[in-house]
Amino acid sequence: MMDWSDRHCRYFFRQLAPHARVYTEMITTGALIHGDVARHLDFNQAEHPVVLQLGGSEPADLARAAKLGESWRYDEINLNCGCPSERVQRGAFGACLMAEPQLVADCVTAIQDTVAVPVTVKHRLGVDFIEEYDFVAQFVETLAAAGCRTFIVHARNAILKGLTPKDNRQIPPLKYDYVYRLKSDFPDCGIVVNGGIMTAADALAHLERVDGVMLGRVAYHDPYVLAELDGSLFGHQPPNRHQVVERMWHYATDEVRTGTPLRAITRHMLGLYHGQPRARKWRQLLSDPVHLASNDPDLILQAHELVEPSTTAASI
Repeated sequence: MMDWSDRHCRYFFRQLAPHARVYTEMITTGALIHGDVARHLDFNQAEHPVVLQLGGSEPADLARAAKLGESWRYDEINLNCGCPSERVQRGAFGACLMAEPQLVADCVTAIQDTVAVPVTVKHRLGVDFIEEYDFVAQFVETLAAAGCRTFIVHARNAILKGLTPKDNRQIPPLKYDYVYRLKSDFPDCGIVVNGGIMTAADALAHLERVDGVMLGRVAYHDPYVLAELDGSLFGHQPPNRHQVVERMWHYATDEVRTGTPLRAITRHMLGLYHGQPRARKWRQLLSDPVHLASNDPDLILQAHELVEPSTTAASI
């Protein structure tokens, strides 16, 4: 979710799913240690529980970055060992770290020795053409011995050469049975499944076998899935799309006053009416550079009027 799940995106997700745990995009240790900390770590308090996902492979640097995250009141630190992009590989972290489980364990230990919040790891099942279950089992076993208690498992291998990040989300076969087996072999650990989950019904089926489900691209392209799943899991009536629009209009109004470009918010909302009548009009208006140039939050209401004309004027 690099370049996607920024603070505006996470605030939007929170309006849909009040109980979900939302994650930052992967932020490298170098970006935090040498860059603009506030730009990377600022978030709205409504986002809680919110997790800082870090990319890196130097234990001391990860500990330092995690400490910054804790000081900014993040609820969890997550170490990314699953991203297959070449840019990440050049930094010697992401999915390639799965080949060095002891180094990852050292990183986990360094973070845990520095912060009091939970430390979790996101990873794949294997790298390149290592298909054996024992590979991922040994990886989890090594990290569990170092004190990690929650593993977020993308149920595919990462092919480090020859596939794009997009291809890596589609071409390597899904092996949910490996994830279920991890839960059986490590019953004291939290096992969260990720990858290829497209509907709330899919997620609920997985939750009969594992402890949690992480949604990525589907949450972005069809975000109302989050509302449906949250409502099913926690027994409440999820907010309707109109209510979400109203909340985001208020949020955008406040943000624009402080200098946030409207497009930085609306770009995350384009999928809200996915599969609904007149969804194309919603997307077109909220992504139109001519209309966005005015930086007027009322553009959100205008787009809403195109898809739900009977509700906008009556309640906002």
